[in-house]
Amino acid sequence: MFDVILFPGLPGGPELLIVLFVLVLLFGANKIPKLARSTGQAMGEFQRGRQEIEEELKEMEQQPDEDEEEFQARKREKEQELEETETDADSASSS
Repeated sequence: MFDVILFPGLPGGPELLIVLFVLVLLFGANKIPKLARSTGQAMGEFQRGRQEIEEELKEMEQQPDEDEEEFQARKREKEQELEETETDADSASSS
């Protein structure tokens, strides 16, 4: 009763056979495996590159920024210097 076409325009069995036949005519039966192999290799390289970039981004998110670390170290040094000068001032005023 209700025929719902979910994916209109996607090739079915007969259309795929026609496409395969045209590919054989254009490239020849000997070149199709080489073409498929090179396409697969290119897809593999793309996926590896994408994974490397994703890993680098995750590492960057996990590692604190070096500039921030340097800032925090300098801040701690200044706080220690301030504490030392306060203790020196307290000891000088109590004498």
